[in-house]
Amino acid sequence: MSDVTQSSDTTAGSSESSNDGGSSASQSGEVWPVYSGKSFNLWQPDTRDYYDSANSVSIATHLQQKRKSQSKVASSAFSELPESVLEDPATLPCHRTRIVFRDVTRSTDTRTIVAALVPPCVVITNKGPYLLQIQGTTLDEAFLLGMLSSMVMDWSARRVVEMSLNFHVLNSLAIPDPGEGHPVRDRVAEIAGRLAAVDERFAAWATEVGVLVGSASDPAVKADLICELDACVALLYGLDEDDLAVIYSTFDAKRPDRYSDHHATVLAHFRHWSASTPS
Repeated sequence: MSDVTQSSDTTAGSSESSNDGGSSASQSGEVWPVYSGKSFNLWQPDTRDYYDSANSVSIATHLQQKRKSQSKVASSAFSELPESVLEDPATLPCHRTRIVFRDVTRSTDTRTIVAALVPPCVVITNKGPYLLQIQGTTLDEAFLLGMLSSMVMDWSARRVVEMSLNFHVLNSLAIPDPGEGHPVRDRVAEIAGRLAAVDERFAAWATEVGVLVGSASDPAVKADLICELDACVALLYGLDEDDLAVIYSTFDAKRPDRYSDHHATVLAHFRHWSASTPS
């Protein structure tokens, strides 16, 4: 994993549903959706398929109590947060965008790593674990999202995932990071930023990344960016054209030609970036 993003586990704040979190007429505050794994998809932060709903005041109160309690446990990601953050309910992860992923997945699914950037003001069951950012920048977060969402990294995950993607497996996957300022790394962050910032709920995040909201809404633009993302990620992994051929011909064992068109577009971007990036 990138050293700028700390993964939370199911005992460290990633499970946010609560029996006392439902809305009622007697409670003030907004009603927030409660996400499950079906509530998001790759580059789709909101499928409208929710697990439940929760009153924002009561669920935030519950999560603040839970976070303070778990911060006393050394294995909890919350234990790494400073006291000033822990004491401020406004810093709860549910108030900001964050990366989530589906824990129920198989190597035979269309995609094994299904990650997304979800908007603020949603809560998530343990079927959608999230990554708790301890340090680093929003650009680092966008870079990590781009890596997780690429078919290149997904191919490596398919070698080890059986029935679920947990933090033990996720943390075992290698993510090359040459650091901010590297042209290909920065392009991965930019592409991920454009693909993730689908509407105004992501406006603040998009500004920090340096992209415009909705700039990848055109289907053709989106499809091309996804191919360019794969090409850039492949370069960061140090792959060559033969490696790309193996990835796309074996990604679906039953249909080796399924991604031939995608492969061709990736290859064009790969050659462009290979020629324009110093070795």
